[in-house]
Amino acid sequence: MKFYLAFNFPLLAFAGLFSGCVTIAPPADRDAANPSDADLEARAAAIHERVITLDTHLDVPILMKRPTFDIRHRHDAHDHQSQVDLPRMIEGGLDGGFFSVYLGQGPRTLEGRMQAKDAAREIFDMIDRMVAESPDDFEIALTADDAARIAASGKRIVYMGIENGWVIGRDLDVLHEFYDRGARYMTLSHTRNNAICDSSTDPAGPEHGGISEFGKLVIKEMNRLGMMVDISHISDDAAMQAIKLSEAPVIASHSSAYAIYAHPRNLNDRLLRAVAKNGGVVQMNMFSAYLKDVETSPERREALRAWREKYGDILELSAEKQAEAVAARGKIEREFPPDLATLEDVLDHIDHVVKVAGIDHIGIGADFDGGGGVLGCYDVSEIGNITLGLLKRGYSEEDIEKIWSGNVLRVLRANEEVARRLQAEDVAAANGEKRA
Repeated sequence: MKFYLAFNFPLLAFAGLFSGCVTIAPPADRDAANPSDADLEARAAAIHERVITLDTHLDVPILMKRPTFDIRHRHDAHDHQSQVDLPRMIEGGLDGGFFSVYLGQGPRTLEGRMQAKDAAREIFDMIDRMVAESPDDFEIALTADDAARIAASGKRIVYMGIENGWVIGRDLDVLHEFYDRGARYMTLSHTRNNAICDSSTDPAGPEHGGISEFGKLVIKEMNRLGMMVDISHISDDAAMQAIKLSEAPVIASHSSAYAIYAHPRNLNDRLLRAVAKNGGVVQMNMFSAYLKDVETSPERREALRAWREKYGDILELSAEKQAEAVAARGKIEREFPPDLATLEDVLDHIDHVVKVAGIDHIGIGADFDGGGGVLGCYDVSEIGNITLGLLKRGYSEEDIEKIWSGNVLRVLRANEEVARRLQAEDVAAANGEKRA
């Protein structure tokens, strides 16, 4: 059962948050003018309440590092550059998702790897602390079956996923440690190559020709643990090789369609078909620069440069200075708003993935607080608009349930099954039994 407020369909676009000039007719006027739209909105709200809604890539731990941010309190995109918190999850009807243990690529040295492991441990600690401090609001999920049970309790579902395999260094024991801490997927790389594989966006180009020898061991061990292999961010060659190497279905936790917008981060049709054949799922990203051509005005570019020069790493500032930096950034967003894609752009990408890969292989990984968010769905309070948009495009309730959680939970469950089989085979081999 969900405990969220009634939806505001259609919701304010992000630009309106800054300009204050968006006017939406009151519900009674809209109903009178177009009752069929009102009926559709009511139906979408009912579907949204019935299905389990999961986002596979929530970068809110980035903000949770700030002493000025409390996920239990309501924030807004304007004042805090924040897209996820508990009140807005409730308001938007987001049952939960995968909280990202994210680290950008750093030095590939022994010291760099040690620092990355420790930093990742701190993020796991932070997520654990969030749940411990609000046990009536959040609960850690470890298995596919946990989702329905936690949603029925009215708590938010907290899965965890690692973004950037760099955090395990070259140590499979750390992979085990992070699985035991709750990680149920790992994005093999981020914006740069690492010891596991090539990135899709490293300026130096490919280093391994896809997956490295160490990376092959990582994928094998992830299968044995039951941790989903995430191909978002990695190169096309690495993604294709990962799909072939994995004995379990893979995910792309936050990716878009290359055929709709030709960005190297996006998945081409060949990869979409391979994911489908593998039984995996592509979780649709909502990062504007991966959805369409975006332009940054010279004024915005200069304002952001000056802001970065003045404040540097915001996490190194005092709480007072962090608040000042956040307010200054809000002023920039109001005066020079970004060029954003729209929810219709997102739906175009979803339609294409469905056309190529099928309805069983699409989900949602918006990348909120990591750069995601579009006009019409800029934060979690507006995610009901995704359901409404899907309904308007002819998707059924069964389709929508698959998109919001059914597909990714099926993939997680399949990974659990593969892990049980592989572990049983290991036990049999240790006992000298022949493999079937």
